[in-house]
Amino acid sequence: MAYYLGRDVSVTLAAGDTVGVTTEGTPPATSLDFDGTADTDFCSAAVAGLAVGDLTGVDLSVGVTDEDITYMGSKTVLKAEIKKETTVSLTRKKKDNTWDVVFNGDGTPDQGARWGAYSNAAISGLIEPDLTETAVTSTTSPGYWGYQIKVHLGPSGATEVFTVPHCQITAHTVSLNADGTTEETLEFISQETPSIGPT
Repeated sequence: MAYYLGRDVSVTLAAGDTVGVTTEGTPPATSLDFDGTADTDFCSAAVAGLAVGDLTGVDLSVGVTDEDITYMGSKTVLKAEIKKETTVSLTRKKKDNTWDVVFNGDGTPDQGARWGAYSNAAISGLIEPDLTETAVTSTTSPGYWGYQIKVHLGPSGATEVFTVPHCQITAHTVSLNADGTTEETLEFISQETPSIGPT
């Protein structure tokens, strides 16, 4: 596990389609938006992704799920790797309800955009993930499932980038105190193998 302060790294989010939140109506109501004309963008379908602003902390955890296999008559136990598990938790200063709407939805669909988006709609959690597209490759990647997170280990444009493909949002928390809301955390998880490289 590694924890970085928001000033030490920069994070970009990409998906198969742009995800944003539009404020409309009186009193202000919010809705998910996938055509790139949202009041506030959450992630981008561009190759570089969209930078996450006002970050206070990034928690990066890399792990492996093992299974112990014991053979009859043998004292040796085999530890077989079942799957990798990478968790990225982003904490930022809460300034709007964008992360709330992305996680909880706007009422239609109620699941929000937890599994990413393509073809101008949120991906439903009821479909089998399509992992044939290994990266967000253009402004229209209709086959890309989930989110692609790039943690630039240094300021924006840093040469060492930790890329986590096919993430899904698993948790959203808001910290409260006597004076009001201060920070919120969004947790992403992926079972795909992450990579470290120049881009």
